[in-house]
Amino acid sequence: MIRSLYPAFIFVLISSAAIAQNAADTIPAPAIRTLNEVVTVGTRSSGRTRLNTVAPVDVFHLSKIQILTPQNDLNQILQYISPSFNSNRQSSSDGSEHIDPASIRGLGPDQLLVLINGKRRHTTSLVNNQGTVGNGSVGTDLNAIPAAAIERIEVLRDGASAQYGSDAIAGVINIILKQNTQQLFAALTGGVTSRGDGGLGQLSLNYGAGLGKQGGYINITGEAYQRGKTTRAQNNNLIIFDQSSLDNYFAYDFTNDPAASRKYDDDMLKQKGLKRNDFNFQIGDAQIKNGGVFYNLSLPFNNSKSEFYSFGGYSYRQGEGFGFRRLPSDPTVNVYTIYPDGFQPTTDSRIHDRSIAVGLKHKFGEWQADLSNTLGDNRFDYEVDHTVNASLQNASPTSFKAGGHEFLQNTTNLDFSRRFAGVAAGFNLAFGAEFRVDDYRIRTGEEASWKNYALMENPDGTVSNPSGLAGGSQSFTGFSPDNAIHKNRNNTGVYIDGELDVTSRWLISAASRLEHYSDFGTALSGKFATRYKISDAFNVRGAVSNGFRAPSLHQQYFSYVSTDILPDNTLGQSGFFTNQSTVAKALGIPKLKQETSVNYSLGFTAQAAHNFSISVDGYLTNIKNRIVLTGSFGFDANGDPVEAIQHIINPLGASSARFFSNGIDTRTAGIDVVADYNLRSGPHSFNASLGFNYNKNKITGNLHIPDGLKGQEQIFFSPNDSILITDGTPRVKTNLSLTYGYKKFSVLLRNVYFGEVSRNSFPFGEVQVHKGKVVTDLSFSYNLKPVTITVGANNILDVFPDEQVYGNSYFGVFKYASVQMGTLGSFYFARVGININRKN
Repeated sequence: MIRSLYPAFIFVLISSAAIAQNAADTIPAPAIRTLNEVVTVGTRSSGRTRLNTVAPVDVFHLSKIQILTPQNDLNQILQYISPSFNSNRQSSSDGSEHIDPASIRGLGPDQLLVLINGKRRHTTSLVNNQGTVGNGSVGTDLNAIPAAAIERIEVLRDGASAQYGSDAIAGVINIILKQNTQQLFAALTGGVTSRGDGGLGQLSLNYGAGLGKQGGYINITGEAYQRGKTTRAQNNNLIIFDQSSLDNYFAYDFTNDPAASRKYDDDMLKQKGLKRNDFNFQIGDAQIKNGGVFYNLSLPFNNSKSEFYSFGGYSYRQGEGFGFRRLPSDPTVNVYTIYPDGFQPTTDSRIHDRSIAVGLKHKFGEWQADLSNTLGDNRFDYEVDHTVNASLQNASPTSFKAGGHEFLQNTTNLDFSRRFAGVAAGFNLAFGAEFRVDDYRIRTGEEASWKNYALMENPDGTVSNPSGLAGGSQSFTGFSPDNAIHKNRNNTGVYIDGELDVTSRWLISAASRLEHYSDFGTALSGKFATRYKISDAFNVRGAVSNGFRAPSLHQQYFSYVSTDILPDNTLGQSGFFTNQSTVAKALGIPKLKQETSVNYSLGFTAQAAHNFSISVDGYLTNIKNRIVLTGSFGFDANGDPVEAIQHIINPLGASSARFFSNGIDTRTAGIDVVADYNLRSGPHSFNASLGFNYNKNKITGNLHIPDGLKGQEQIFFSPNDSILITDGTPRVKTNLSLTYGYKKFSVLLRNVYFGEVSRNSFPFGEVQVHKGKVVTDLSFSYNLKPVTITVGANNILDVFPDEQVYGNSYFGVFKYASVQMGTLGSFYFARVGININRKN
């Protein structure tokens, strides 16, 4: 780490020396974070700066960051500028390859609330269920929002359920859209990795125009990009060709003579004129095509006492991910007349993301009123290509429409607020109500995507599969009619929020919120926070709150079952069952209830000079009844049947079953440090921004396992899932960004330290600690108005996570785990930006 940071320290010394002689005359330079920016998240009082809030808030100006940064989508931009934010791309993980899970402070993606212009953003329809970080959760697709549409992002690093409702356990991200007028921004970006893959082409356009004579505007953004796949594969130990005549199956490791088995494959490869590389799995980032438009509109009227506003957008994404390769060694999943040498299936996505918000603000004397309605929808459809339904043999198609899922949310808000200047040193009161409707559905795929046509009914009424052929589209079986569902619910919430300046130095804040859900009941949350100015340059602050997160409709009703033959030779099912199913009831799995949390934070902010600030905040979050995804009951960790469980679920038509459960309690503790330094002298400008996060997650107490499942703890919540929660994200993450400008020239040098993470491949692998690594970004830009040219690199030193130990690599298939900085490697880019200000 020290070696990688050394260039950054040299850069600081040179830059400081170059401008030190005029330091007395310097003024703060424009930077990623300015020192006195006003924030809107975490407070309903106007005029609070990020150094004077009662809870920690980071503010990132994307409009300033976007030209220099090597990252292009919103998840990756935040990954490299916010130490508490974590998101990396997944591989071979079905839908999670197409929508990146994202979180803060190592908590779940569904424990982070996202707002746009202060209004709740809908989540996706995707349930992460492939053993990635955030397994069993439902997050928000930040990459559906064009980065070019965003003015700034506010990250509230504190629980805020009392202020904003369900999901705000870890914190809140508030995205503020651009409002500028008479300005055209365009950027064209191209890039490629050092290995020649992962090619990127991106076009961003933004334009704002004034409306009316009272300061109205409309700001419109269009953005499109295509990102190529990456390949990070290697040769593996899986048997390539059918060796059943030699009693060799699956992998060389399981044969009596691994060397002879390997030679058999090598001889077959030579005979066919093929190489082992031709049978590597496609491991790496998915190919993504994404296009979207966003708008932000304001139309004041009635002498600016009233305002009509609206914002929203549409995003369409087409992805190509990759499932597990089907090797020619397994005849039960292949049709040799179609794919004589096996096949590499693809899981393709068609994702539509739509949103629109409309509202009306009006000033009644000293009162401000805001009535709004926000509608959002996410639809995810699957297609599976380069695959077969083996049970159809020669009649099998090679492309299948596998169905999909959709989530719609409509939120209506009515808010009132007023500032009472005569109460103490000022009192701000806000209250309001919210009514929200959630709607979730799963759509069935075409019959061939899920059905097994090889099943035969015997004369005695039993069912058999004499051919042993697998049904459904290989790699991703389509959603069957048994999975199809359409459910909705509503909830009503009321809140009150007050901020009292007891004196010019002492601020106290309190909020309370009551919400009633039609499907599970009522939740009450509250928050108390305070900030005291010990001096004009030093504040102390602290907060305590309780919060909740309602189980999503996805978690309550997601179902993904496939047809099996039970031990008594009758048809049954295996897969994900809902908690309302008879199988769940028989095993004692209860219905889901809300997660509850208690949050504590304590810290200080200091402005040691007019151009230097620092904030330090410690936090503690206790969560009870956290919702997790279980393993498959009916089999033990080694895949052997558990007779006691089979006797319960077989008569109900199931051979194995997974569920969501309020299975664990967790504790998250840590500390955040944020420091900013700005210096400007004549043509020189310099900014240093440091962010540090130490975060420790721990599972507390005992598993909440039903009595009838005692002894099945490793299935109820496996060691693999446990380590994802406790050590799946870096315990330490540090971001150091240095920006230097001279006249028309700018340079960005950034080092990001991703601390240790761990993975477990129980029961066949082991716990592996992946060492901490530093990733270095470097970019240069030159401005020749109105054009800015930028070149640079992300991960210029080509740093990767540690290679996986063999036991965790699926017989050598996965060289790397999708952890820390991911597996992109060095990425080089060039960008041409045009910024035309018609006001000039």
